[in-house]
Amino acid sequence: MASLDPRSIATGSLVGTLPWLAGYAITYLLVAPNLRESPLTRIIETLDGAPATHELVGWVFYNAHFVDVVLDIPVLGSQTTAYIGGDTGFTAALYLVPVVLLIAAGALIARQQAATDPTAGGVAGLTLLPGYLLLTVVGGLLFEITVGGATGGPDLTAAVILAGVIYPAVFAGVGGAGWAVFETNR
Repeated sequence: MASLDPRSIATGSLVGTLPWLAGYAITYLLVAPNLRESPLTRIIETLDGAPATHELVGWVFYNAHFVDVVLDIPVLGSQTTAYIGGDTGFTAALYLVPVVLLIAAGALIARQQAATDPTAGGVAGLTLLPGYLLLTVVGGLLFEITVGGATGGPDLTAAVILAGVIYPAVFAGVGGAGWAVFETNR
C-alpha cells in the first residue's frame, strides 16, 4: 500500500484542484454563449451593472454535481432551481463532466503514487478531496449574486457535502482503484 505521507497528500490536494478548474472551464465553454443572451443575465446586468455570466456558469457547474441553486427574492420567497436537463435546461451530458474528470484525476494520482492494489489506489484518489473541496467552497461563495435585496447562488451545504466531499471521494477513489487494478493486470 502506498504511504500517505504529507507530501502525497499535498500533491493529491494540488492535483484535486485540476478537475474542478477543468470542469468549470468545460462548462463555461459549453454554456456561456447561451447564458450571455439569456433574459436572467440581462436582468442581472441591468440591475447590477456588471456581467454575471461567470456566476451563472458556476450555477450550472454546481448543478452538474446535483447541487441546486437557491434563489431568495424578498417578494417571492426562497426557491431552488437547476439549469441542467428538462425542456429548457442545458444538456444532461454536463453531469458527466465532473465524473469523468475526477475519475481521470484519481487514476493520475494513483499512477503518480505507484499504487499497486485497489486499496492503495483508492486511498491515493482520496488525496484529491482537500483541493476539490477548497475550490468548491470558494466557488460557492464567489458564484453568489446579490442584486438589490435578492440573492442567488449554489446551496452551500449541499455544495460542501455533494460536490466537495462525496464526488471527489467516490469518483477519484474509483479512478485510483481502477488504475491500480489496470496496472496489476497489465
